[in-house]
Amino acid sequence: MSTATKDNASATDPYFQSLFADRIGGADYGKGTEIYKFEKIKRAKRKALADHPDRKLLDFGIGENDAMADESVRKVMGDEVNKVENRGYADNGVAEYKAAAARFMQRNFGVKLDPATQINHCIGSKPAYAMLPACFINPGDITMMTVPGYPVAGTHTRYYGGEVFKLPLLAENGFLPDLDSIPDDVYRRTKLMVLNYPNSPTGTTCSPEFFEKVVALAKEKEFVVVQDAAHIMLTFDGKPRSFLETPGAMDVGVEVHSMSKGYDMIGWRMGFVCGHERIVSAFSDVKDNSDSGQFIATQKAAAAALDDDSIPQRINAKYRRRMEKLVATLKECGFECEMPGGTYFLYTKSPSGTKSGETFAAGEDATRHLIEQFGIVTVPWDDAGSYLRFSVTYVADTEAEEDALMAETKQRLGDAGLVWA
Repeated sequence: MSTATKDNASATDPYFQSLFADRIGGADYGKGTEIYKFEKIKRAKRKALADHPDRKLLDFGIGENDAMADESVRKVMGDEVNKVENRGYADNGVAEYKAAAARFMQRNFGVKLDPATQINHCIGSKPAYAMLPACFINPGDITMMTVPGYPVAGTHTRYYGGEVFKLPLLAENGFLPDLDSIPDDVYRRTKLMVLNYPNSPTGTTCSPEFFEKVVALAKEKEFVVVQDAAHIMLTFDGKPRSFLETPGAMDVGVEVHSMSKGYDMIGWRMGFVCGHERIVSAFSDVKDNSDSGQFIATQKAAAAALDDDSIPQRINAKYRRRMEKLVATLKECGFECEMPGGTYFLYTKSPSGTKSGETFAAGEDATRHLIEQFGIVTVPWDDAGSYLRFSVTYVADTEAEEDALMAETKQRLGDAGLVWA
């Protein structure tokens, strides 16, 4: 530690303050005043509850399924948890789960995979996006990522000294990235392109032609594609589409699947990476040095879930129904929105203010106003324009409760007097 660094350190800092890695802030780690978006929402919710203790929050901000995993899956878990052979480390996964994932891909998308070499499990999809950059990114390399979107792959790209090139998802482009606008020097340094369709939070699905263009570009510019398929079973505008269905896709990348959204298994932390065997192998090598695998009983329960197509069909039907009700309600209140192609998120332009004179410079301002003044919780996205994200994962046990929630939402939004510029 240099004398200058010592001189700059606060007397109250621990001796290791200057030892923190630059990737998480270096000597300034823990001293920042910036507040994470979701922490701001939590604070606004606490204030709303304190100011209006008798007013129920209408929470459209929750980004996780509201129901437990199917009873049949929980029964398998109960049986497997008591088997002595499931007690040990799973390492890079059990054959039962990989085989079930292969059957799932064949049955739903016509994609044939070797479960031994082209599939590996992950402890939820989030760790996969943390590990895949480790397979490819050196200092100066680029990961291209759509925004708004899930930031984990970008965070870890920067950890390895790489850079993130943002691909904004704009309404005028149908919430697809403009691949023709990317400079050649960016393509030359790109190692990874991370896509996500059905897209969170915009709810957009993409055409086969879009995936075909991505495959052609990947081969021409020589980068790897990572497709986030977390919401794939929550497709509303047709048959779910896997990136790996695309001719040539298996040559250029992998697809990451999650048991969370389509199977009500949010907290179980299960998913899988599938595609080109060399990329899956590299992921497996990094994974083998990062974790010791998910609990074997969990993998076997998840395998049973993948073999039961009725589970995602029921979940899809529920969220489709709720989404149709939400779209109708918000349109009656002045929002510009249509039924999304997929996901349980509705992405809609943020209001610019209210009839009574409040103005919102960004979606974050509108979110805070709606929470604190009207007890309506949404999530703001200001990465590519000002938008609000409504989720239909609210808790409601019956359709009558759903309808009552929509009626109350309509009443409160009417009282809010929102306007759009």
